[in-house]
Amino acid sequence: MRTVLVTGGTRGIGREIVRALAPTTRVIVGGRDAAAVAAVVAEHPGASGFVADLGDPDAVARAVAGLGERLDAVVHSAGVVSHGRADELSWDEWRRVLDLNVIAVAELTRLLLPRLRAARGQVVVLNSGAGFTAGPGSAIYAASKFAVRAWTDALRAEERGVLRVTSVHPGRVDTDMQRELQAAEGRADYDTSQVMTAAAVAGAVAFALDAPADACVETVSVRPAG
Repeated sequence: MRTVLVTGGTRGIGREIVRALAPTTRVIVGGRDAAAVAAVVAEHPGASGFVADLGDPDAVARAVAGLGERLDAVVHSAGVVSHGRADELSWDEWRRVLDLNVIAVAELTRLLLPRLRAARGQVVVLNSGAGFTAGPGSAIYAASKFAVRAWTDALRAEERGVLRVTSVHPGRVDTDMQRELQAAEGRADYDTSQVMTAAAVAGAVAFALDAPADACVETVSVRPAG
């Protein structure tokens, strides 16, 4: 049975990924809050936890040291959203978003590379439609997603033949983060019929992970059908 670490596994898309994988996978549920991680782990026999603040490199290193030797894949689902005009964004906000959406992804993967290489494994990054296009108010979020897309492209090229690296780009998904973004954009009439479920995105992640060993799903764009 394969072993997959899912960051951000206690809510939203990450939690749906855990649910989608759990029947056939030993899932390691990543999260910052120990109680929330334990609650999700309890729902899935055989699951275990990975508790760390991804913005704290020492905490991440300790959590990685506590993992078992076998790891077949990591799914990076944790992330933060930010909305504001370019002339409104502070130094601290830039650092917060880039640290969590880009640097934490790169650093956790770097620490996991020996295990992933040994398993000839996979790295899946939950990106966004904002990883391809940027509009008003999305400067900081889109910049982080463009950056992590560039990182996945570089990692894929460096590890080709050893690791498979996938970048998943959902459109709008019905999550707490989406509601936060809608509120920031001033939309009081949020219409859930115009967004996807988190389970739909989890299905795309499972598709990438289930690809035959001689194939790599490099980029997936998943958009609402409505």
